[in-house]
Amino acid sequence: MSEEPTPHTYPSGVPRPDSSEIGVGRRVLVVSGMSGAGRTTAAAALADLGWYVVDNLPPHLLVELVMSISSGEHLAVVVDARGGAYFDDLLEVVDDLEARAVVVRLVFLDASDSVLVARFEGARRPHPLQGQGTLTDGIRAERARVSAVKERADEVIDTSTLNVHELRSRMAAAVGEREGDLTVNVLSFGFKHGTPPDADYVADMRFLDNPHWVEELRPLTGLDAPVRDYVLSRDGAHDYLDSLIVGLDIALTRYRTQDKHSVTVAVGCTGGKHRSVAAAEYVGEHLRERGFAVRVHHRELGS
Repeated sequence: MSEEPTPHTYPSGVPRPDSSEIGVGRRVLVVSGMSGAGRTTAAAALADLGWYVVDNLPPHLLVELVMSISSGEHLAVVVDARGGAYFDDLLEVVDDLEARAVVVRLVFLDASDSVLVARFEGARRPHPLQGQGTLTDGIRAERARVSAVKERADEVIDTSTLNVHELRSRMAAAVGEREGDLTVNVLSFGFKHGTPPDADYVADMRFLDNPHWVEELRPLTGLDAPVRDYVLSRDGAHDYLDSLIVGLDIALTRYRTQDKHSVTVAVGCTGGKHRSVAAAEYVGEHLRERGFAVRVHHRELGS
């Protein structure tokens, strides 16, 4: 018995593209789910991981979009019931893509009705399928509409008890990636040239004796051993810097569990060439020993 020919249109009536194998080497992640279950957070997490993310895309445009991307490019699309009748095309579009050798992964975000109600009430906005009915009517209508997509999904993530950071981690795991580790930027600077505007922490080294007033040290910088040894041998230098490192260790360890990917620690002195440079190098070295990814820059040295 011969197979029935593929219809020339999707359920919405939109014409299907001509059949051809377009997908070798191409992959696409489709994120769908219930309104209020965290699709916006999921899309932001994927974007931060380097994915090209398209939100609220009519499914029938997905084939053309996949054709336009380079092989190997990370593409994610958010498709949900806001698309109206077009949403009903999704599963057949997925079938078309897979028939064209595109690797498609479908992730569905869900949450309990009580949690969805609380989120919508907290945001003070109506459900997109609510119409003239109640909020629970909208949720019920959406569940019916997306049930087949949920059943087809490669992974269903229940966000009922997840916070924003946990959902981001779950999305990273869903695509086989890991969120970027926290990067610590240690920056030396001179107060007379202005405090760095993006500094999260500022350490002031001006309480130490200034090598600028030592004739043989003046032409050198904190990168030179004589200046470094001079600065670190001053009274209070080690006590202050070691206490700073302990405090930063506590804060940075907590940041790792949250939604922060970069922290700037600015270390200053008067001109930004001696004390701050030596101190920044010391802080950077000891933070690396504690397992942090550290980059050290010296603003007034141009490095």
